[in-house]
Amino acid sequence: MTAIRRALPALASLLLFPLLLLAAPASAQTQSLTATFVAADYGSYWQAKYVIANPGSTPVTGWTLEFDLPEGAQLGQVFYGKATQSGRHVTIVNEHYNATVPAGGSLEPYSPWILASSSAEPTGCLINGDKCDGTPADPPSAPANLRSTARTTTSVTLAWDAAAQGDHPVDHYEVLSGGTVAATTSATNVVVSGLTPASANEFTVRAVDVRGGAGAESAPVTVETLDPADDTVAPSAPTGLQVAGVTSGSVTLTWAASSDASGIAGYDVYRDGEYATSTAQTSAVVAGLAPVSTYEFTVVARDSYDNASAHSAPVTAVTDDAVGAGEHAKVGYFVQWGIYGRQYFVKNLDTSGAAAKLTHVNYAFSNIDPVNLTCMNGVTKGTTPDPQDPNQGTGAGDAEADYGRAFSASQSVDGVGDTGWEPLRGNFNELLELKEKHPHLKVLMSIGGWTYSKYFSDVAATEASREKFVASCIDLYIEGNLPAYNGAGGDGVAAGVFDGIDLDWEWPGAEGHPGNNVSAADKENNTLLMAEFRRQLDALSADTGKDYLLTAFTPADPAKVDAGWDITTTDGTPSVFDYMDFANVQGYDFHGSGSDNSWEPNLTGHQANQTTDVDDPYSFHFSNEIAIGTYLDAGVHPRQLTIGIPFYGRGWQGVTAGGVNGEWQSATGAAPGQFAEEAGTRGYANLKAMVPGCTVYHDVQAGATYCFTGNGGQWWSFDDPWAIGLKTDWVAAENLLGVMVWEMSGDDGTLMSAIDTGLS
Repeated sequence: MTAIRRALPALASLLLFPLLLLAAPASAQTQSLTATFVAADYGSYWQAKYVIANPGSTPVTGWTLEFDLPEGAQLGQVFYGKATQSGRHVTIVNEHYNATVPAGGSLEPYSPWILASSSAEPTGCLINGDKCDGTPADPPSAPANLRSTARTTTSVTLAWDAAAQGDHPVDHYEVLSGGTVAATTSATNVVVSGLTPASANEFTVRAVDVRGGAGAESAPVTVETLDPADDTVAPSAPTGLQVAGVTSGSVTLTWAASSDASGIAGYDVYRDGEYATSTAQTSAVVAGLAPVSTYEFTVVARDSYDNASAHSAPVTAVTDDAVGAGEHAKVGYFVQWGIYGRQYFVKNLDTSGAAAKLTHVNYAFSNIDPVNLTCMNGVTKGTTPDPQDPNQGTGAGDAEADYGRAFSASQSVDGVGDTGWEPLRGNFNELLELKEKHPHLKVLMSIGGWTYSKYFSDVAATEASREKFVASCIDLYIEGNLPAYNGAGGDGVAAGVFDGIDLDWEWPGAEGHPGNNVSAADKENNTLLMAEFRRQLDALSADTGKDYLLTAFTPADPAKVDAGWDITTTDGTPSVFDYMDFANVQGYDFHGSGSDNSWEPNLTGHQANQTTDVDDPYSFHFSNEIAIGTYLDAGVHPRQLTIGIPFYGRGWQGVTAGGVNGEWQSATGAAPGQFAEEAGTRGYANLKAMVPGCTVYHDVQAGATYCFTGNGGQWWSFDDPWAIGLKTDWVAAENLLGVMVWEMSGDDGTLMSAIDTGLS
């Protein structure tokens, strides 16, 4: 049984519906089911159910029940079924144990129950897409007034009046010619191209609903294409081409209209000599561009007889960076699990003052479904405690934290507690509230991370797997279609939470978490995956008019960059930076000791030094300058790079007092951490408060801060306002885009203020 585990309120007039659902689409069914509403008044509550019956002679496996709640009603507990809600529309799908409706029988006594805050009977009941009385669903009406609005030698433009909805909304229209579909569109007009010049063509149009049900065809219309011999004179070339606006991924162009005796049919826009887009207007938006890149554009006019003009005079445009000239990005990771042991809520981003200073919040993390190879949400399964377990993160996720948990007023950004009835709760809802209070903030869903990167190589491996994976991520996080979880979820409930995607593949083509899948093709496929995200995000932008961000967490280690990241932008081949807005380069964990002492347990070292320490005994040296230099040397524009700043420290214990106050000295292992499972790690605020007697030192030569409790004690490497001041000065001097923080719960406001001051 699936039940919403929530305390049942005292009910004066609450409705209990047991409802049943259908998993298979109605079109797959060969016989109709029925669903009969039954209700009883028990005084303090109403008990109701839809009894699902099968009057046919063969069993039906898989069913979906749909209905609309009465105005003002709220959906509550659901038993014997999985429910999702979009507005007042409720959809219930069967559980595995009550999926089959026997021939000539019903589902009793396993009709699902639903709690709602109204005793009125729902409306618009559908079972498997048909009416609940067993009759077929009404299709859309036939479109009226089909007409031709324009013609060329090879195309006609058709328009019609919208069809009336039947039992299901209209999804699209099909234009037919000679009995075959010539074009499809979600609008009430379309251009049918590829026709023979000087030929008569008969067309009809029909509406198709979201379930695939087609309505009747319209009355036909016959349209004759133009004869090219009637006009061989080209229109004048467009003039006055100019750039009207730029974003990080698009350029808006305008121009003066061309002239032609037969009329102008449209304009073709060319980018760097290649066709980019067409329009019937004297303006166009060319999307899918890389940030801080230079492009040349021209425009060609076409008349109704398909004569093309000469190209306009060219115009050059430079796309913007992600935050605008003179500004700096301040990206902070908010960790999903911070609401538990850390007791760090989205509200803390507001009350600490961080939200006003940040430009972007990255939500960590979404996982990859190990079976379907799609973005995964709607699960609540923890990771295993063993960091060396190759399956530590397989199938893990936390829908409870994401959108299921009801936060109290004291934990909520807007100061209003959740009732537990909302289809969107948890961190996602709090992020929406945070954006309402701080409209400048952009929020991105980060996919992967150290523990969840196991299957990136698989999803990137083929064109089909990339398309499937990207579509699933956009569906979940940009369009907001969340799976049912504990009464939450539903189509579109999380729309508006996320403004883009952050890819945290650790690491393509190189060592990462134990058990990660790695391929020699990862480097090439990483670029192709980035390109697919850009393509699908831009396609969505064309529908919504909104730009969507695409960023990535990238390595500081030049060897890992070489193994998995095509960053060269000067050789004419595709680079990951052709598709993403910017990269957050790892600027920490250069040295440290993990909780299992498997990393560098016996030698202290700076974890986030700005420059190379001349005393560093390792054969290869890490620093921020080396990390960023790797990208700049490959031709990456500095305004596509941020450098990572840690809001935590890495620590050792049993440290000898040699060297300079314990720098690069022997140790016995990781120091006690802020949390028992995270030895060697403490948030900055916790480190200051919980490691008494740790004297702070500044290594000016290395640009690093550390503290030491004395011989045989603890030695910690971390960033403080002094170190952050050095780094922000360097970011400004190098014209980098900004900084990224891992992660926000470690700060008490001090470090974020230092970043804001340094980059103001």
